Amino acid sequence: MTLAERDAKLIWHPYTQMQTAGLPVGIVRGEGACVYDEDGKEYIDAVSSWWVNLYGHAHPHIAKRISEQLTKLEHVIFAGFTHEPAVELAERLLPLLPHNQAKVFYSDNGSTAVEVAIKMCLQYWLNQGKARTKILAFNNAYHGDTFGAMAVSGRSAFTAAFDQLLFEVEFIDLPHQKNISQLKEQISNLKDELACFIYEPLVQGSAGMIMYQPEWLNELLQHCAAEGILTIADEVFTGFGRTGKPFASDYMPQKADIMCFSKGLTGGTMALGVTTCTQQIYEAFLSEDKMKTLFHGHSFTANPIACTAALASLDLFTSDETPANIKRIADQHHQFRQKIEGHAKIRSVRQTGTIIAMEWETGNETSYLSPLRDRLYKYFLNAGIILRPLGNIIYILPPYCITNEQLSYIYSKITDALNEI
Repeated sequence: MTLAERDAKLIWHPYTQMQTAGLPVGIVRGEGACVYDEDGKEYIDAVSSWWVNLYGHAHPHIAKRISEQLTKLEHVIFAGFTHEPAVELAERLLPLLPHNQAKVFYSDNGSTAVEVAIKMCLQYWLNQGKARTKILAFNNAYHGDTFGAMAVSGRSAFTAAFDQLLFEVEFIDLPHQKNISQLKEQISNLKDELACFIYEPLVQGSAGMIMYQPEWLNELLQHCAAEGILTIADEVFTGFGRTGKPFASDYMPQKADIMCFSKGLTGGTMALGVTTCTQQIYEAFLSEDKMKTLFHGHSFTANPIACTAALASLDLFTSDETPANIKRIADQHHQFRQKIEGHAKIRSVRQTGTIIAMEWETGNETSYLSPLRDRLYKYFLNAGIILRPLGNIIYILPPYCITNEQLSYIYSKITDALNEI
């Protein structure tokens, strides 16, 4: 019995209608930008396994560091205790972030990093005796699948079954030259109620790789700061070089009060979440009154193995090779974009750094449930490429180790699909 057949008997997969889904692909190993199935077939991982893998599969440096840590300390409770990997990771991560980031709170994935950020903001005001309980977010946002993260996400297929249970959020459109004044006025009218504004900087990933300009986001952030509204940059997806700079927030002079990280934080090796904040937010929780404590934690908070993976990932991130690869991939994407822009079947092409997205012309509005998605997914899988379209939107988001030859192959197969499907 194959791995896929054994799986089908027992396992419920994410984002999958199990009644109609085919057998999953059984993967037995990975190397570089590729993974290999149980029959030995090679697949180029063009989406970095849900945007997490930065430097390639089974990277020897990360594996070595984790192996060494496993013989020292696998885990210890993080309430009242600490350990070297957690302390060193905070020491090394904070200097890479905007200078206003002062404290690190550990959790275990992107959704929980967002949950922590939301709770920090809401309790920040509560601890000062102020009733500011509304949250501002962008339409079409995606911040995770736990309830708080769903609440600040746009209403969509991801949230539909739970919409009546989610707390109320003020949603606004992405900023641009024509609506920025209106958005600022809207924020000013709500300022006494707003606890915070949460946003995905520059790229809304799950919404279809929707991209917007830093100058208008910066103006919005400046206005929030002037009105005393806390801001949360959700860099779970955009962090660690994806947008061409170390962090998407590096494109804006105005910095967020809180930042959220996961995915590439460990190079895609294992689960870890981080929420960072300013000294001002941290001090709002310091009190003789224990009810002003941030009562949040996870069993595996600051797991030493996960922190070690993140430290090894930072070794690679801060090497000379990584920014060179990021620029190389961005340049290759740009050249491909120039070739296919204007194709009759392409509604639009957009790119930010190592992220390129192509919106397929379907005659209808973009939809995550577009039937074209399954046809495209199978087409590329048969060609040995893992591309997971967001409805009618194909995107490439590769590990930084991907070669120009592998990228050229992906581009050629996309061109073939445009002519054949």
